[in-house]
Amino acid sequence: MPHVVAKVRTGYSERQKARLAQALARAIVEVLDCPDFDVSVGIEDVRPADWTELVYRPEIHAKPKTIYKQPGYAAPI
Repeated sequence: MPHVVAKVRTGYSERQKARLAQALARAIVEVLDCPDFDVSVGIEDVRPADWTELVYRPEIHAKPKTIYKQPGYAAPI
């Protein structure tokens, strides 16, 4: 039962976030070969000023073994 949380900068519309959630769900179903009803997707808005503290340090920097696609921006440590 995959559950994915996408953390995005504030400013995206509800329509964009819904489309992102649907695209992620489709990809999960296809790649993991699981039923759609098992998949849930959350979208969390994060202010750019809070990105380092709320996302980069705890989710990317602190968990390198879980990151399968690195960000292209410079590490804001």
